[in-house]
Amino acid sequence: MLQGLEALNLITANIEKVIVGKRREIQYVLVALLCQGHVLLEDVPGVGKTTLVRALARSLGCEFRRLQFTPDLLPSDVTGVSVYNQKTGEFEFRAGPIMSQVVLADEINRTSPKTQSALLECMEEGQITVDGVTRQMPRPFLVLATQNPIEYEGTFPLPEAQLDRFLLRLRLGYPSFDEERLIVARAKQPPLEDLEQVVSSDEVLGLQRDVREIHVESSIEEYMVTLVQATREHKDIYLGASPRGSIAMYRTSQALAMIRGRDYVTPDDVKETAPLVLAHRLIVKPEAQLRGAGAEQLVAEVMTQVRVPAGVRAYAAKHA
Repeated sequence: MLQGLEALNLITANIEKVIVGKRREIQYVLVALLCQGHVLLEDVPGVGKTTLVRALARSLGCEFRRLQFTPDLLPSDVTGVSVYNQKTGEFEFRAGPIMSQVVLADEINRTSPKTQSALLECMEEGQITVDGVTRQMPRPFLVLATQNPIEYEGTFPLPEAQLDRFLLRLRLGYPSFDEERLIVARAKQPPLEDLEQVVSSDEVLGLQRDVREIHVESSIEEYMVTLVQATREHKDIYLGASPRGSIAMYRTSQALAMIRGRDYVTPDDVKETAPLVLAHRLIVKPEAQLRGAGAEQLVAEVMTQVRVPAGVRAYAAKHA
């Protein structure tokens, strides 16, 4: 457990050489990495989304590919295509940019739903099927997609099935005055080019196995399921979270506990991850939207209505 925590702290500190003042957001990206999940980064341009992804790939020593989504992008531009080789008389598969370890899907909502659907299989099952042949994705495999929430012209809304494939939805936000001063000072000598690898891919795979051993009390499991069930019964929510949301909350709580240096999950872990895991999976009723009620607000409302379990202290004391 201690070795895993040291590795996670090394990755965080290394990324912070480039990304200023966003430790919590960096840790959330590591949560997705530990859970073998994917992240939707929704924010305005220029706040460091691309830099964060590149810094993560460099820190892990993983192959990084950037895929710019445009209206004319085809599914084969994402997954790859089989090309006939006249010399050998056989078809050869030429892998698309998705066949990488860390993939930045930039402005994912600027391409058509047909092309967006090319990501569904690889994000959920870790494989792609082209011309009837299934190929496994490299390990570790992480998709970080960006979309701009204010530029709606020329964009396609992400379908529910695509949104459900993202483990977390994050926003970086603007830096504070002092943080931006430091960012400007660092611009004289961009640190990203000098960023070094601090862990190996094999170590990441080991962390992904270890995180599943984090203990979750049955009372906390019930707490998670009750939260998800409550989203389906709320009067302002048309479509609540699916069982995939319950599993996502379970896994992210385990990962957050590991990052916080514990081998057990607490209710606070669930409270912290619930808005990131659930909000983008909900469809809010139009009349609630007209009142200004957003998905994050409704998740917070649901959390106030569900009783928090209190049976974790005994386990914590026993394993202290």
